[in-house]
Amino acid sequence: MRRLARLLTIYTVLARYRLDQLLPDHAAGRLLKLLIRLHPAAWGASTDAHPWARARLAMEQLGPVFIKFGQLLSTRHDLLPETAIEDLSNLQDNVPPFSEQAAFDIIERELKAPVARLFGTLERKPLASASVAQVHAGTLPDGREIVVKVIRPGIERVVARDLDLLLTGARWLQRLVPETRRFHPVQVVTDYRHILLGELDLGQEAANGAQFRRNFAGSGLLYVPEIHWQLSTNKVLTMERVYGVPVSDIHSMQAAGVNLEYLSELGVEIFFTQVFRDNFFHADMHPGNVMVDIRDPDNPRYLSLDCAIVGTLSKAERFLLARQLMALLDKDYEQIALLMVEAGWVPPHTRIHEFQNALRTVLEPVLERPLHEIEFGPILIRLFQTARRFEMQALPQFVLLEKTLIHVEGLGRRLYPELDIWAIGRPLLEQWLRDQIGPGAIMQTIKRNGPALIEQIPHIPKLAWDALQEMRTLSKNQQALLQQVEERQLRLRRRDRALTLLGLIGLGLGLLWAVQPQWVPDWSQTPAGAWIVGGIGLGLLLSRLRSPRRD
Repeated sequence: MRRLARLLTIYTVLARYRLDQLLPDHAAGRLLKLLIRLHPAAWGASTDAHPWARARLAMEQLGPVFIKFGQLLSTRHDLLPETAIEDLSNLQDNVPPFSEQAAFDIIERELKAPVARLFGTLERKPLASASVAQVHAGTLPDGREIVVKVIRPGIERVVARDLDLLLTGARWLQRLVPETRRFHPVQVVTDYRHILLGELDLGQEAANGAQFRRNFAGSGLLYVPEIHWQLSTNKVLTMERVYGVPVSDIHSMQAAGVNLEYLSELGVEIFFTQVFRDNFFHADMHPGNVMVDIRDPDNPRYLSLDCAIVGTLSKAERFLLARQLMALLDKDYEQIALLMVEAGWVPPHTRIHEFQNALRTVLEPVLERPLHEIEFGPILIRLFQTARRFEMQALPQFVLLEKTLIHVEGLGRRLYPELDIWAIGRPLLEQWLRDQIGPGAIMQTIKRNGPALIEQIPHIPKLAWDALQEMRTLSKNQQALLQQVEERQLRLRRRDRALTLLGLIGLGLGLLWAVQPQWVPDWSQTPAGAWIVGGIGLGLLLSRLRSPRRD
């Protein structure tokens, strides 16, 4: 019943905002349009606003799963037009907090002790509230300041229900509208499901935060709050409270005398360090998740508040990314096209020269500008929009990376409009490539695998003997197999010769029968049989001619 009620709610919202205008105009699309227009909520609905603006309002009304799905779609330049991206980027995740008593009940149930015994103080009024969780400020018994993040009660059930509906809708969309298959709607929802379920697991967020803290220990680039593991579970996360200025509050940083150029360059260095040195990058670096510690204006550093969404790349994927970035800097459009095919972003049947020319047409006007004037975010957007015409489907981890880089560059340019992302990123990129193929990389590989190699040394003689024995056995088996193959080919050649002879005899008899039917025995009496015999003979000959030669 709840599932049916939710479906009716979604149906009503679709009608209220007349989202039928976003549906394609073919048989299945027209049927869905008609169903939406038949709902009473659609009869007086306004269509003055752009359909994607109305889609944003509908998602906000439908709640957290749809809001976050829209936020994810707002990064998919490979799937949606720019008008959709602009509207969905404005989705707001502002929801009223749930009751303080419910939050305290969850904390006590999860940590198996009263709040008064667990904490020195814990404020009942939330410090912040979102659709998935809310945060309460407090102190530990020893006086250290902390914040406690609590998952919203019942959110798992709501998320599971709406995710199932989204997945079902994606499957039906793919079935009813074949043109959407190249966008892989089921895969998009599946990827989103993985991200959202990760946000619901505060244990995973805690582990991510601990990894970032370890990666940047002692660094002046980024500070990650300490996790208090004894006060954390999958539904409750307790961490050190940090103070700073929101990264979007440029006025306060200027008033404090912060070097904004240096701060913007730090953001780029953090990004490249996370991706290439650590292979563990923060994939949700919007202004709400980043603050700046300005206690020392000459040496500011970033503060990371929320580590729920992270990304990783395999070594092969990092090599691919590095090669793509270098090709982009060198304006090697053919290499960009080949790498995108190699990555599986566009189908292997793509015409490389046609794709290359399309990339050149779109990117050349941008890349011809001085490097410090080039914005990487718009380049990625143009790249994805062009590739979408060639059935592009980027891998989820690259979409997260693209989203992160756009955020990083956007933040950096707000701080310092003349930020040259390439001047900082290219040396880091080239150094990483040298590290991967130089002597140091070889020594690291030997060092990493050394103990395992040493352990195998006593077994090498026996392994060598076993290998020789296997080679002898394999040689004998190969000889026997070759003999079998030769015998089979001989039998096939004999069969083919017999078939050829029979075919010639049948064809000759058929022709003779057709010309002089009186020369054959009386039982046939009709020349029609000649065509049957001749046809069989001709068929045998044709089958022989079509078969590959075996001699």
